[in-house]
Amino acid sequence: MIWRLPVRCREAAESAGVVIAMVRDDEASRTIWCNEQHGALRGLGAGAIAIECSTLTPGWVRELAEQVQKTGAAFLDAPVVGSRPQADAGQLIHLVGGDAGDLDRAKSVLSAIGGASHHVGPVGAGAALKLAVNALFAIQVAAVAELLALLRGIDGNQAAMMEALASLPVTSPAAKGALALIQAKSDAPLFPIDLVEKDLAYALAQTKAALPMTKAALQCFGRAKAEGLGALNITAIARLYQAQA
Repeated sequence: MIWRLPVRCREAAESAGVVIAMVRDDEASRTIWCNEQHGALRGLGAGAIAIECSTLTPGWVRELAEQVQKTGAAFLDAPVVGSRPQADAGQLIHLVGGDAGDLDRAKSVLSAIGGASHHVGPVGAGAALKLAVNALFAIQVAAVAELLALLRGIDGNQAAMMEALASLPVTSPAAKGALALIQAKSDAPLFPIDLVEKDLAYALAQTKAALPMTKAALQCFGRAKAEGLGALNITAIARLYQAQA
């Protein structure tokens, strides 16, 4: 059942042993859980399990866990890897932070939408790993888009070069998929640039490390968003280079 936010969140939690949220960002998560009148925290019962599947900052996830635990409920952060095709097939992958016993209790519910659950540590570990995964993907897509621009400037058989590039071990499955979508000019928003930029910014905000490649990717996707590509798929970043051709 889909509930309108924030009005039905408390009502949904009152009748559930497991409550799952999957929303855009920290702000949306805070609203659906912590709204003074209608937030899900107001409806959680002792013994329930609250599961946050959104891509969020580890800091907010840990703060939310503390608030959930005050209600007597358990908490897991379990962001998902995958997009619409994986969701439709029930093959999302959960990266879970929290108590292993709570995960065991929740596995039957998570398995309804996911094909695998990886327990990666305490609360916040799932959120941190998800940001690393998304940053790795974004860096690869940005690199593919940039290097395709390089190859377009070479006097050669473009189709043969693309086929060879896609077949080489150096090209990861993720990069190969991005290459295919760029070649097909398919920009349906499986992972919109708006969200890519958000996740890269979250990744940079959680550490004092320099992360120059992540920072460079953020600048690239920020430029794409500024040029009106924010609602399109991550692979639409290739349009930046096509415009320069």
